[in-house]
Amino acid sequence: MNPDELYRSEPPVLERERVRLRPFRAEDAAPLFAIYSDRETTRYLARPALTHPSQAEAIVTRALAAYEDGSNLQLAIERTSDGVFLGMCLLFHFHKPSARAEIGYTLAREHWSQGYMREALHALVEHAFGTLALNRLEADIDPRNVPSARVLERLGFKPEGTLRERWIVSGETSDSLMYGLLRREWARASRADLPVRPAASPRCAR
Repeated sequence: MNPDELYRSEPPVLERERVRLRPFRAEDAAPLFAIYSDRETTRYLARPALTHPSQAEAIVTRALAAYEDGSNLQLAIERTSDGVFLGMCLLFHFHKPSARAEIGYTLAREHWSQGYMREALHALVEHAFGTLALNRLEADIDPRNVPSARVLERLGFKPEGTLRERWIVSGETSDSLMYGLLRREWARASRADLPVRPAASPRCAR
């Protein structure tokens, strides 16, 4: 299977002990709006908080379309025990010749500090380096978002530099702290055996 066919294939369902990553559904727009309209949750995102439910509906529509064209892979995160919507994570900015993509994630505020995002991202990274055969993953976070940095570092991501004043959101300028993880580093670390340790609040990557 060539890379284009792989990225356009049926979106996966990735299940771990406490979380399940699954394709978006139309009914996810409501909980997604609740997350992205919360100004504390979106404090360090590269876009302002949502103000109308139709904006969340548009996000879901784009996610569903991306399953067809392979431009990105957005997955809902739900709790396996009861199906509660916890947040989302994605792979985007695919650079197929270099087998590279960027990773992003957001978790609802009421579910911070419980280790859910670390568990979800472990599954997504494993899928990226395994099924998708990527060689490198990148993450762009606000340097002030210390909990997000902790989550990435526990997964093996390494800080690779700061891009100054890269974003201006709602009139506020912020830097980007760039992280990277290579497939050989992931394989060497054998991180599947590491216990899940909750961070303070793994809020989001850009």
